[in-house]
Amino acid sequence: MTESELIVKTTLGPIKGRQCVGVYGHEFYSFEKIPFAEVPVGELRFRPPQPKQPWSEVLDCTQPAIKPLQKNMLTNQFEGSEDCLYLNIYTKQLKSEKPLPVIAFLFGGAFEKGDPTADLHGPDYFMMKDVIFVTIGYRLGPFGFMQFKDPELNAPGNNGFKDQLVALRWIKENIAKFNGDPDNITLSGESAGAAAAHYLMCCPLAKGLFHKAILMSGNILCSWAYLSLENIPYRLAKACGYEGPADNEKLIFEYLKQQPGENLLKPYVNTKEENLNDMLFTFGPCIEPYESDLCIINKHPEQMLGESWGNHIPVLMSGTSFEGLLMFPRVHMAQFLVTELENNPQHCLPLSLKSKYPADLQRVLGGKIKETHFGDRPATMENVMRYCEYATYKIFWHPILRFIKARTAAAPTYLYRFDFDSPDFNHQRIKYCGKQMRGVAHVDDHSYLFYGNFSWKLSPETDEYKTIERMVDIWYSFAVQSNPNGGTIEKELLNGSSWLPVNQTTSVGNLKCLNINRDLAIIDLPEMKKLQVWESIYEEDVPASQ
Repeated sequence: MTESELIVKTTLGPIKGRQCVGVYGHEFYSFEKIPFAEVPVGELRFRPPQPKQPWSEVLDCTQPAIKPLQKNMLTNQFEGSEDCLYLNIYTKQLKSEKPLPVIAFLFGGAFEKGDPTADLHGPDYFMMKDVIFVTIGYRLGPFGFMQFKDPELNAPGNNGFKDQLVALRWIKENIAKFNGDPDNITLSGESAGAAAAHYLMCCPLAKGLFHKAILMSGNILCSWAYLSLENIPYRLAKACGYEGPADNEKLIFEYLKQQPGENLLKPYVNTKEENLNDMLFTFGPCIEPYESDLCIINKHPEQMLGESWGNHIPVLMSGTSFEGLLMFPRVHMAQFLVTELENNPQHCLPLSLKSKYPADLQRVLGGKIKETHFGDRPATMENVMRYCEYATYKIFWHPILRFIKARTAAAPTYLYRFDFDSPDFNHQRIKYCGKQMRGVAHVDDHSYLFYGNFSWKLSPETDEYKTIERMVDIWYSFAVQSNPNGGTIEKELLNGSSWLPVNQTTSVGNLKCLNINRDLAIIDLPEMKKLQVWESIYEEDVPASQ
């Protein structure tokens, strides 16, 4: 392909891409670091994204962008830049008889870290298929989720989601120029990215910008997907050296706006009580204090579900078989997360239930959860793996079940459970827990969808390579036809069983899912028995405590 053929004229200006070859020899076209909004620094810090000014000269989009500014939890080093509002487009073909389906991806990382670049989310596996894959950069931590209540400051929070919304508008307007189908866009996300996608499914402003969704290990019902911390701007400013009044938002805003970005990432201001209420990080989704042109969240997440426009689009939902293993390193740093449950079992409950039930009933119901996961053993550090199991249910699988129940009458919802425990390719578990640990942790499915600096070329005969083929085939089939049953599924499913929508074909008490291990099988969801205990504590009909 000639150099001129690699120039695409977008609505904002012309950009130049490059031709690439993936790790398994598949050719594709790459356009990286495409700006979709103005650089959010200076007067634009903490504020909603502003439209990108057009350009006339050809913009070189052959080099990767920098990740959003964040703190590396393993090295304690600062990485990335506030200049992060870019997206990356990878297309298998720039010309074809029919336009290609589009998969747009929102990275995860607890709204405080993550990376949309090919270092972590390389498109090589997807480029084995006729598809367009897009990754979106958005602001994180205080830059993406700091909230000020004064309307004059124009900083009501959830900027990270607003960045995503503006990016999706750009994709809708421009993807046809890259041989993409603007009427067949799948929005996908992992963990915090999945919760973000779900929030956009509930936001009227996003209606029509995508047509189906893939939610990996997250949705808006997860306890970590909604924060209600008080006075965070003042607490952060004070930790950075601010000595002014606590009740003057304008002074606090100006103080924080002038701080070097790294300074805002140094302090950890959460209290022990907030940690016990599952608010393990400081910045994330919150109800906005007033309506605005880009308002994303105007009420509690549970109130958004019933009127969500996303109820009318197909969803592919997933979880891993030992999600809570991600808590293993965290509880070693904050041991009180385990030991506090022994004397105060009410902390087993999500905050929404603590707010609903009186103190004595909180202890009773919390004790029921504690008994379910710890049995007659004490909740101590010696039983940290039982804590990880408890976390699996509390912060991932029970929200998944509640999501499915909320979609009983909605468009099809397919469920898969990732259960492939590779000794050396499940990079998340290895990175945070070590090779000696076993179990399929939160984000361990990531390795089988994205090529990155943690990957290597595999032999096609390995189970790991076969798992990559299966996972990509599932996503691709869903993107093409709103149904994940493609060639791989139909050929490999045992006993001629069928993968059917979980919300329309089975009772909630008897959920079936596609289990992805060394073989594929439709099975009864193994977590269901203990999930029924969690369900029972939501069914108590008790007046709120006074």
